[in-house]
Amino acid sequence: MKVILHTGAHRCATTSFQEYMRHNAQGLEKQGIGFWGPYRTRNGLFHGILPGPAPVSGRNLVQRAQGRLQIQMAASRDQGVRQLLVSDENMIGSVRQNLRLGDLYGGVGERMARFSQAFGGAVTDVALSIRSLDSYWASALAYAAARGRKPLSETSLDRLAQSPRSWRDVITDIACAMPGVRLHVLPFETFGARPEVALEALTGAEAPRAHARVRLNASLCLQDLRASLPPAAAAGLPEGSGRWRPFNDAQTASLREAYADDMMWLAGGAGGLAALARDPDKQAAGLNPPRTRLTRGRPDDKQRRMAGSG
Repeated sequence: MKVILHTGAHRCATTSFQEYMRHNAQGLEKQGIGFWGPYRTRNGLFHGILPGPAPVSGRNLVQRAQGRLQIQMAASRDQGVRQLLVSDENMIGSVRQNLRLGDLYGGVGERMARFSQAFGGAVTDVALSIRSLDSYWASALAYAAARGRKPLSETSLDRLAQSPRSWRDVITDIACAMPGVRLHVLPFETFGARPEVALEALTGAEAPRAHARVRLNASLCLQDLRASLPPAAAAGLPEGSGRWRPFNDAQTASLREAYADDMMWLAGGAGGLAALARDPDKQAAGLNPPRTRLTRGRPDDKQRRMAGSG
C-alpha cells in the first residue's frame, strides 16, 4: 500500500483540501484511495509520536503509537486501500510557533523523522504545499490576529523579511529526515484553488470534481478583522479595507525574491531532493516548438489600399 503524507503547509488551502477529501471519501474508496484527516489523526492516532507532556505511566508512548498506526494501516489494506493519503499540517509544526520564533518550520526535520519512524518505513511519498513568502506570512499574521495576537512591530516584520530560511531549507530538512521518500512540492499559486488537480498529481487517479470549490479558513480582510476583534486589539490594525498587507514595499520585494529563488531551484531539479508538481493544463512545447511571428505589425503580403497619385 502506498502511503502519502500530505503535510500542508498551513495557510496553503490545506483545510479546503481536507474538506474536499472528506466529501469525496466514499467515491475515492472505490478507486482504492483511503483518507485520514485531522478528525482522525488528532483524535489520539498520533498521540505519543512527538514529545510532550504526558502522565507518568511507565509505558513507551512511541512504541504504542507505532503499534496503533500499524493496526490502522493493516485495516485499511484489508479494506482494499491501495493508496492511503494522510493529511495533517500540524505534522510539520504550527503557525504559532513560526510567529513566536520568527522562523519557517525550524524543527521540521526532527518532527518528520519521528513520523517516518512511527509509520515503520511505510511512507512512500510526502507532499508539501508552498506559497510566496510575503503572502504566507501575511496570511499567518491575519490568522493570528483573528485569534487575539497583537500585530508584529516593524522590527519583527523586518526580521521575518530578512530571514535566511526559506522553503528550500524546509524541503531540504524533510528530504534529509526521510531519505528514499519521494517529496512532491505543490505551489499554492497553481494548486491552492484546485484540490482535484493536487489529488491527481499525488495519486495519478482520476479525481472527482464534486466539492472542489469549497473554501475554508480563508484570511479575513481588514474590515472584517477589525469587526471581529475587541476595540483595543482592533486599534493596532491599519486603516483601510481589503487584504491586509503588513509588509512595506522593500520587505515584500525581499520575500518575493527569496520565493523566486526557491522556485528556480525547484524547477532546476532541487538537487534530486524533491519534484515540483506541474500544472497539467500547461503543456510544454516539446522538442519542436511551433513557430510564431517574429515581427510585429501587418504582414507584407496583406492587400492594402494605396492612395492614388495626383
